[in-house]
Amino acid sequence: MADLEEVLPALAAEMAERSDRGEVATYIPQLGKIDPKRFGIAVALTDGRVVTAGDADEAFSIQSISKIFTLTLALGKVGDALWRRVGREPSGNPFNSIVQLERELGIPRNPFINAGAIVVTDVLLADHQPREAIGEILRFIQFLTDDDTIIIDRDVAASERATGFRNFALANYMRSFGNLSHEPEMALGVYFHHCAIAMSARQLALAGRFLSHGGLNPATGHSVVSAERARRILALMLTCGHYDGSGDFAFRVGIPGKSGVGGGILGIVPGVASMAVWSPGLNENGNSKLGSIALEKLAKIMNWSIFAP
Repeated sequence: MADLEEVLPALAAEMAERSDRGEVATYIPQLGKIDPKRFGIAVALTDGRVVTAGDADEAFSIQSISKIFTLTLALGKVGDALWRRVGREPSGNPFNSIVQLERELGIPRNPFINAGAIVVTDVLLADHQPREAIGEILRFIQFLTDDDTIIIDRDVAASERATGFRNFALANYMRSFGNLSHEPEMALGVYFHHCAIAMSARQLALAGRFLSHGGLNPATGHSVVSAERARRILALMLTCGHYDGSGDFAFRVGIPGKSGVGGGILGIVPGVASMAVWSPGLNENGNSKLGSIALEKLAKIMNWSIFAP
């Protein structure tokens, strides 16, 4: 196996030289201000080592990567009853599509598209005020990383709220079908805030360790979820984690991953590593362009594809 201590800096240097960086997500004004030249990568191995390169300690908005953690919490609350309200199939459509939601009578195709994540957030609101639900999500991520410095970027949350018309349409549409228990304003308030959690690539890689370690936090040995539930979350990441680019990511990179329009990607190599990459420029599917390329190269060098012999 190649030496990560050499591979990651070389990979970061290669990415720094590339000019084809994609486009930042200007439809959320705060994200449109991020320097597209940024690139960071971190790998947290199950043996406890963390190897980083580039801007791995600069915080960025994790956006839809937060849906991994809200899904984990929701499954802990209601178990498989969640799947009566959210599907488990790839969407094959943009992450904020309303056409598919109309055709399927208000049941989102999976928990990683916006509509599905709003339903998951609605589950987390049960018996809570929005502020309490937001706090629960943030504390869970701080627990996973053993880092209470992780915060929510209030400016990003406000920016999302000010421009979130499509998400309000999705929420109201699901409410009309009885698939949202709380007022759309409440569910979306929590949703916008957990998408605005700010983390570095290092912190994000640490947060994903339980998925690479059969549901256990390798730093403590304590169970976060069962091994079976960890496998199911990983399956959804592989098939649905990159929206309508999920198949291409699985084809090229060959690992479960979850992207966010802030330019981050969390990738999991079961039994080996949790890795996070950040490059703000996005491809046509809304996934980090250089982040996807970097993970493809890293998986090939390290022979980390889950389809490798």
